[in-house]
Amino acid sequence: MNKVSLVKNTISQKELLDLSKWILSAPKLTKGTLTDKFEKEWSEWLGVDTSVFVSSGSSANLAAFYALKLNGKLKNNRVIMPAVSWATTIAPAIQLGFEPVLCDCNMNNYGLDLDMLKELIEKHDPGIIVTVNVLGFANNYFEILELCERNNIVLIEDSCEAVGTTYAGKKVGTFGHISTFSFYYGHHISTIEGGMVCTNDEDLNTIIRSIRCHGWDRDLAPHKQESLRKQHAVGEFKSLYTFYYPGFNMRPTDLQAFLGLTQLKNLSNNVSIRDRNFRLYHNHDFYENKPKLCNKEIISNFAYPVITENIDSLVLDLKEAAIECRPLICGSISRQPFWYERYGKRTMRNADIIHDKGLYVPNNQNMTEDEVHMVIGVLRKHFQRSNRKK
Repeated sequence: MNKVSLVKNTISQKELLDLSKWILSAPKLTKGTLTDKFEKEWSEWLGVDTSVFVSSGSSANLAAFYALKLNGKLKNNRVIMPAVSWATTIAPAIQLGFEPVLCDCNMNNYGLDLDMLKELIEKHDPGIIVTVNVLGFANNYFEILELCERNNIVLIEDSCEAVGTTYAGKKVGTFGHISTFSFYYGHHISTIEGGMVCTNDEDLNTIIRSIRCHGWDRDLAPHKQESLRKQHAVGEFKSLYTFYYPGFNMRPTDLQAFLGLTQLKNLSNNVSIRDRNFRLYHNHDFYENKPKLCNKEIISNFAYPVITENIDSLVLDLKEAAIECRPLICGSISRQPFWYERYGKRTMRNADIIHDKGLYVPNNQNMTEDEVHMVIGVLRKHFQRSNRKK
């Protein structure tokens, strides 16, 4: 029995062969000119002014929070964060001393619940809102942006699972003050590990570029270097080891950038395949609790979500059919130990449903239509059996 995997050959054999030839010819594999080129081409593909390539999507989230903290323009340290998200979306807020507040999801796109969001804004007057485009589904950005503008709130947009999804014809990752992406092996494109931080704000871009590499100025635009050196009376020689921010080492390598540039050539086609697979899943009637999304948009689906009252039974059915599945990401963050041991558990009506009854099944650019229909067959039998038991 052939296994239907969540991930299949994200990096092709040809790409690995091309990489091996390049490695033999490259004297320096760490961050260099290919990183710069990948950042530029990614920015052009996405539609943003600047992008900074970092070591992972998690590092991208950490850099986004830290840059906002160092920038000194936030009205306060309170952050509204999605209850349905990922551990390292939430963790930087805790690690860097912000005051995180969880917001429930809606059941249409698993993004922020607008009614609860409005209540939390009124109660906490946050400086930051974080969105996560869960499994490639865009949040309700028109409403969220209007709330941010009206209340002087900065928006961080985590689009690690949504590369290529559109909302109102624009790619997600172009709505926030900062957006983040992941290029982990299991994602839409892979640089093995890697991530990107994107912004149209020149000051934030400068800080992110500096904190990526220790806090020095080597990667900054010449006029930014000149300004910092003049401000701190630093000469050219001493500038080599002068640090303006307490930074990290989040550097990628040119090896990763080589893969990124190669994969970027096929990204739009891969997004189309994920959209096609999503619609094959979505157009079937095997169950009622489907996400409700705009058919005119591109859905660069990371994996297809399923909500079932009999989750243990479905997991067994899928396992017997050699179909991989996972919990629907973190479920409710409120029920994760790293959260409730610090802040306590809180009931989240919709996030709790996802936590207790949600999983996802495969969608990737190497998945055939026959494999999608195979998964649909297993899901249909599961729900038919479950409905008979009611």
